[in-house]
Amino acid sequence: MGKETQISALVSPATREMLERYVRASGVKKGHLVEQALQHYLVALEQLPADVVVHPKLVVTRKSGEAILKQARTGKPTKALRKLMRNGN
Repeated sequence: MGKETQISALVSPATREMLERYVRASGVKKGHLVEQALQHYLVALEQLPADVVVHPKLVVTRKSGEAILKQARTGKPTKALRKLMRNGN
């Protein structure tokens, strides 16, 4: 391994807890996990078209959020979705 550089970042308490839980359960070093996660994410961002990258957190406006809720409450599943849910195909 070449020369290493230390970085610093602020993360939410929930993210920190997820990191701590995984490290305790797996025995993986935090630095290694962060390095692998950053590499994986950055390579994906470079290689995938922007429209297929689904970010783990979506921010919606009040108007679009209300539209999503309305559709979720009143929307009907498509034939393809019903088939998938019944058959798993």
